[in-house]
Amino acid sequence: DTSLAEVNSFSPSMPISPSSMINQYKFEDESELRDLLITVDDPESHITAIETFITYRVVTKTSRGEFDSSEYEVRRRYQDFLWLKNRLEEAHPTLIIPPLPEKFIMKGMVERFSDEFIETRRKALHKFLNRIADHPTLTFNEDFKIFLTAQAWELSSHKKQGPGLLSRMGQTVRAVASSVRGGVKNRPEMFTEMNSYMETFSQKINVLDKIAHRIYKEEREYFNEMKEYGPIHTLWSASEEDIAESLKGVASCIDKCCKATEKRMAGVSENLLPILHEYVLYSEILMGVLKRRDQIQGELDSRVDALASKKTEKDLFSEEIGKLEDKVECANNALKADWDRWKQNMQCDMRSTFTNMAENNLRYYEE
Repeated sequence: DTSLAEVNSFSPSMPISPSSMINQYKFEDESELRDLLITVDDPESHITAIETFITYRVVTKTSRGEFDSSEYEVRRRYQDFLWLKNRLEEAHPTLIIPPLPEKFIMKGMVERFSDEFIETRRKALHKFLNRIADHPTLTFNEDFKIFLTAQAWELSSHKKQGPGLLSRMGQTVRAVASSVRGGVKNRPEMFTEMNSYMETFSQKINVLDKIAHRIYKEEREYFNEMKEYGPIHTLWSASEEDIAESLKGVASCIDKCCKATEKRMAGVSENLLPILHEYVLYSEILMGVLKRRDQIQGELDSRVDALASKKTEKDLFSEEIGKLEDKVECANNALKADWDRWKQNMQCDMRSTFTNMAENNLRYYEE
């Protein structure tokens, strides 16, 4: 949550690259200020008669008083992370819940259960939990604490106590009904601006995501073709004595270019693609959060209209309207605070990502 101006106040003896300074700031911030450190690692494959799935080790270290121990180690599968995300959305409908990677992340680029797929997912799950841990409200959610600390059987038992399918269907039906009724009449200007911002942001981040995938695909095709040219020049040199040394030199140069290209591809797939895709998912989440806020506002508007058209039961309606007004105010305040926080994080992530990519490209062309 820092700006480059703040980062530049570090000692001159530190690395001068902007991304290095941002990373240094984040490292110091994490080690000194955080009281909840979470690591997702050690993926393990499980094969049963019914399914094949991966579990990940989740290690939690904390100094918080509400935890019974200072360290926990549990194993979780993707479905457990999905359960946690759903519970957070139910408990905090107008907060911005971090996105989870889809069931088949980067489809078409990596095979399911390949090492690359598993590592990509592990990083995304690690980021998901740490974004929750860094959130001022979500970090104290009871389901989050249970997710980090409960053994498999305890978590399974706790899951059964949650809202069932019918409850979730009811929420979906209400959301659809609310959207069918049309736009919100009394939506504050701030949230209209948020909607406009997110529509533009969603469009631009999706375009960036597609371009980045196309760059990676073209780069990979170029790399695969270039890999064949080095050995061809080496073989050619054996039958051309007069230009053998030149051909060997070309083969060596191609080999260096191959290695530099491979390194740049790794930078794109590890640093650029995941960040852009995460914010594609964030754009969908934010549009959903804004719709839920509108739904709460819509409930209040409909009750106010009903009160105006009815002469009886005014006391009952007035009490209900008072509760809905409080609910709308809470939703508005929660979303305002989260919006500012999300926007600051997003701008910092984008700045850091594109600075890193620029530096990687400079190194690539130098090599």
